[in-house]
Amino acid sequence: MTYIQKKLRIDEDGIKRISECVRQAESKTSGEIFVAAAKESARYSFCELIFSVIVSVLIFCILLPFSAHIADFLKDRFWIVPEWYLPAFYGITVFGMIAVIFYFANIPFIDRLIIPSKLKSRCVSRRAVLCFAENGVYKTKENSGILIFISLLERQVRIMADSGINERISQDLWNLIADELAEGIGKGNSEEAIKTAVEKCGDLLAQHFPAKNDNPDELPDNIIFLEDSEWN
Repeated sequence: MTYIQKKLRIDEDGIKRISECVRQAESKTSGEIFVAAAKESARYSFCELIFSVIVSVLIFCILLPFSAHIADFLKDRFWIVPEWYLPAFYGITVFGMIAVIFYFANIPFIDRLIIPSKLKSRCVSRRAVLCFAENGVYKTKENSGILIFISLLERQVRIMADSGINERISQDLWNLIADELAEGIGKGNSEEAIKTAVEKCGDLLAQHFPAKNDNPDELPDNIIFLEDSEWN
C-alpha cells in the first residue's frame, strides 16, 4: 500500500470500487473523469529553510546575554579555553539548530503551519494544471474531460474542466464539489467522498454531454497516485 493510500485509507478493494464508480458515471455521459491524488503539490524546501534560519537566529539572540555563563561553562570543561571556543560554540549551535529544525520542518503537520496559505493554494493549482496536461485530460474528443485532483499535504482539492465543459458549466459548481470532497477526506471518509464527487461530476456532465452510441473510454478510470512525480 502506498503512502497516499494509507493517508486516504483506501485499500485495493477501495480503488476498485472508485474505478467502478468512475465507469458508471462515465456511462451516462460522453465526458471523461480523471481522478488523481498527490502527496504534495510542491517542494517547500525554501520555506522550511527560511523558517529554520529564523528560529535559529532567535535562539542565537536568546543565548547572547548568557555568553559569560557559557564561557565559564567551557572553562569548567576544558583545561585550556582559546578565545575562539566561544564563537565556535555559537556557530556550531546555530548551524546545528538549522539542520535539526529543517529536518523537523519536513513533517507534514509543521509544513502546514509554516507555509503561507496563498503559496499552498498557488502550488496546488499549478500542480493540478500540470497533472491535467501530463495525463492528457485535455485530449478528449469533445474537450469534455475533467480532473479531480487531491493534494494531501495542503489538504486541498481542485476540479479542472476542459474548454468544452467550461463553455457550459460554471467553475463555481466544480468548486462546490471540490470543497465537499476536501471536507469528506478531512473527516476520514475518503473513499465515499471521492465516489460522491465522481457521481456529482458525472451527473453534471450528463446534463450537458449525454452519452452517445459511440462512447469510448478515453482516460483511465482508476485513481492515479502521484507519489514520485518530480516538478519545479
